[in-house]
Amino acid sequence: MENETENRLPILELAWTRYAHFDAMAGERSKNHMKFRKWIAILGVLATLFAVLTQIYSTLPSFFGREILELVLKIVFIATPITASGLAAFTNWFFGKGDWLVMRAGAEEVLKEIFIFRTILQKSPERRAWLEKRLADIQRNVHKGLGGEMPLKPYNGPIPPYDDPDDPTDDSGFADLTGEQYFTFRVESQLRWHMKKVNQVQNERVRLQIYIILFGALGALLAAFGGPLTLGVALTASIVAALVGWQELRNLDAIIKNYSKVQLELLVIYDHWNNLTPEERTDAEFYKMVRSTEDLLWSQNVEYIKSMQEALKSVDEEEAELVNQLIKKSVEEDKRLKQEMRDTVLEGTSEAMRTTTDSLAETYRETFGSLAEEAASPLVQAELEAMQKAAAETVENIVEGASRFKSRLAEIAEKYKDIEVGKETPATVLHEMISLYPPTEEVKG
Repeated sequence: MENETENRLPILELAWTRYAHFDAMAGERSKNHMKFRKWIAILGVLATLFAVLTQIYSTLPSFFGREILELVLKIVFIATPITASGLAAFTNWFFGKGDWLVMRAGAEEVLKEIFIFRTILQKSPERRAWLEKRLADIQRNVHKGLGGEMPLKPYNGPIPPYDDPDDPTDDSGFADLTGEQYFTFRVESQLRWHMKKVNQVQNERVRLQIYIILFGALGALLAAFGGPLTLGVALTASIVAALVGWQELRNLDAIIKNYSKVQLELLVIYDHWNNLTPEERTDAEFYKMVRSTEDLLWSQNVEYIKSMQEALKSVDEEEAELVNQLIKKSVEEDKRLKQEMRDTVLEGTSEAMRTTTDSLAETYRETFGSLAEEAASPLVQAELEAMQKAAAETVENIVEGASRFKSRLAEIAEKYKDIEVGKETPATVLHEMISLYPPTEEVKG
């Protein structure tokens, strides 16, 4: 162990560090996501519970402190679904893309390359450059998968992670591996892990199914009794819905099938290696075991991520469908309200226009009748006759004045017909001509 620690290759140190980063972040994000999803389910059940309690409370007789308790129930009843909705929106916003799955894929791919580096490529002089390039490619792929964001927290744990320095049989993570060591540290380790995981997930699925059946039966029983107990049917139904939703989110059926397949293929590899004699365990068989195991585990990881992404998408689509229904209902109500408002405005406007038109017509008729009556009176008739006479005299005066003006101009033209008016014309002659022009009655200025 001391020799292995002293001879740590820097590239392996870097590779294990990248694995630790991705693994830690994937685990943290996954736990937080499940924690938020669990609270959303709990709040959904609590909202139904408080609705039932509020209904029961309204039938109770009056007692001391009833008003305070009623206020508290109303506040909790209103706050619970609002909190659940806010938490669901937050979860979809920060965890809906399943970024921990991308980090998990990055971690598992780095781990795969580490084992290939320590086994198949242990005799290759170019393996350090190869692993460096693979690490760069994997990190770029993770960065791209995370949408251009890759927040990494400082990692202060052991390198490699999960290493137990006090266990002499534990993999140090840095030494090159023989066929027997790889079989122990990788094949047997993964086989034990998958066997344990299949049983755990299977037990979880059985428990959930039992709870679903029990609460479903309880709801049917409460409905059969009838009376006030029927209020409990809503509560049991919400619990069943929450359990079914949790089972779909956990994607237990797909996980069991996936892990069971890996368990089966690892058993095949396990049996084949154990069936070989020491002489038959050549480098070719060793490398074949490594390639088969790493390809299997990577395929399982890809399948797991794909199934989990589909499960997340299904849950998000169900929540989005609920939101879409609420939005659609709101839009329909808004459209209906606006149509009613338009109809009301049109009806009111038409009525106002009819009233205004009638009023204006009546006013016009009254004014016209009044004018007709006044025009027919002797006083107006006399005024109109005087105005007509004055207008005729004015026209006659204008015509007469124009005639005189024209005659005067003709006389001036005849008198000075031999004089050419220009800048050489004497001033006395010009003044004389101007003084002969007929005066007018127009006001100057």
